[in-house]
Amino acid sequence: MPCKLLNLCEYETHKLVRIQSARLGSLKWTFNGVILMFICIVMFWNKEYQEHDYVVSSVTAKVKGVAMTSLPDVGDIVWDVVDYSGPSQGKNSFFVVTNVIVTKNQRQGKCPEVPPYGKVCWTDKDCVKGFWDQNSHGVQTGACVKFDVKQKTCEVSTWCPIETKKTPPKPALLASAENFTVLIKNNIRFPNFNFIRRNILPEMTDSYLKHCQFNRRTDPWCPIFRLGDIVQEARENFSEMAVEGGVIGIQIKWDCNLDGFLRNCLPKYSFRRLDEKESNRTLYPGLNFRFARYQTEKGVGERTLFKAFGIRFDVMVFGKAGKFSIIQLIIYIGSTLSYYALTTLFIDWLIGTSCFSKEARQNYSEKKVESVQDRQQCILCVSFVDENHIRVVKRSHRKSLQQVKPMSVHPFKDDIRHLSAMAGVLQKGHSIDKQPQALPRPSRPAWCLCGCCLPSTHPQEQLCCRMNRGRCITTSSLFEQLVLSRPLLEAVLLYREPLCELTEGEQWTTAMRHCAYNQYITWRFGAPPRESLPVIPSCSVWRIREEYSSQDGEYTGMRPRRTTSPQSSPNT
Repeated sequence: MPCKLLNLCEYETHKLVRIQSARLGSLKWTFNGVILMFICIVMFWNKEYQEHDYVVSSVTAKVKGVAMTSLPDVGDIVWDVVDYSGPSQGKNSFFVVTNVIVTKNQRQGKCPEVPPYGKVCWTDKDCVKGFWDQNSHGVQTGACVKFDVKQKTCEVSTWCPIETKKTPPKPALLASAENFTVLIKNNIRFPNFNFIRRNILPEMTDSYLKHCQFNRRTDPWCPIFRLGDIVQEARENFSEMAVEGGVIGIQIKWDCNLDGFLRNCLPKYSFRRLDEKESNRTLYPGLNFRFARYQTEKGVGERTLFKAFGIRFDVMVFGKAGKFSIIQLIIYIGSTLSYYALTTLFIDWLIGTSCFSKEARQNYSEKKVESVQDRQQCILCVSFVDENHIRVVKRSHRKSLQQVKPMSVHPFKDDIRHLSAMAGVLQKGHSIDKQPQALPRPSRPAWCLCGCCLPSTHPQEQLCCRMNRGRCITTSSLFEQLVLSRPLLEAVLLYREPLCELTEGEQWTTAMRHCAYNQYITWRFGAPPRESLPVIPSCSVWRIREEYSSQDGEYTGMRPRRTTSPQSSPNT
């Protein structure tokens, strides 16, 4: 379409086809009802009518509990929150010591390196003074000293004696830590809604918090947790996990509905282990770190080294809040309207299957689809007297039209108005008594099956009135009455042009010949398929030309051109 300013004042819409069918109508409303139900269920289930915002939160944790352990060569040690909490583990995390390896009375000095980290040597030449690597406990002095009765190692300057025990004790020394409790305080905010809340709910009192403890069934919103219960909720055994340590995730999920009387915003807690728990599946199982306690003995600085194993608890907060928004509701409704196209697709597919007759399918296709042919192609339609339908074919420049295979086949459709008019004319006595006669042709072409066609060098004119051998249509009495009858043709010309003067002459003969062509097309084609050009058989064309011949005997023949009117004649 050319771009013009006037195009802005035009409106275009889709063409619809309405099928009067109770079966298809009920099927359509059934499918539309199912789709509407699905849309409503999804809308209410996922709260698609709400505007959403994601949580912004902060977390603090406070651990409480006391434990006593009896360590070899150390004695009884009381562990309070300062001892077993360890160093800071980062944002939203806390750590609890559950097991230790103790190396006491370490002093700065020189001692043999511990295999396998120390290099086994034979003489001082095997050791390099000042050498160290990431696995060393100190810096080599360059001396090779005796480690035990069997081997020597390079001497290092470090804290002596060096830690030698690598395997944590079983059972864990601080297994009683499972009875420790932790208070988790979680403050959240949804910025878009300016909504603030924390997991210590407004209805919770000081006396309640002093005695409550989280239980998924009896007290699911208490913010105080027993460590043993947390590990159990994560489907782990605290005694086993306490030996080497590990990482537990505490997940707090806020799913808030901020709509009026449906307002609901409560935390939901869940727990899971985050690290690999099987020692034989990882090179560095569990979780541990080292810390020391320093003291002075007789003016000499000493320390007690602790290798602490424990459990780190990572608190992770997720959340989303929703609030009714008319804009979101309109967007959702608009996005789901396309689902109703599924009904049309299904019914169109159903009509195209064997559930409907071939005639019904073709009739629906013709009403629904309007074909527009390529300008470089010429689509023709032919009608044989021994067939009850019309063939649509593509013009061929090599093969005779009689032999071209059809693109499609359409049922014959009578032109009711034309039939009524012809019946009225014939009832007034416009008929002839001339008996139809055969017109034998001495040189019948090979494609002719009625015996009355003349040869032609143009493939589009090589068409007979029959598909199989038999009597020619020109020998029919109706051919004489409907196509060649002069009174009838004059009446048709006057019907179309009431003021025309019917005088004998070349112009009158040409008009009668063209009217005869149109009469044949309307009689044998009725309402031809859209965008197709009817073709008159050779025998009928020459019979009409013999009756209404040109003075000079010259005819232009068939001139294919695009037409949408069944009254347009392709022959002159």
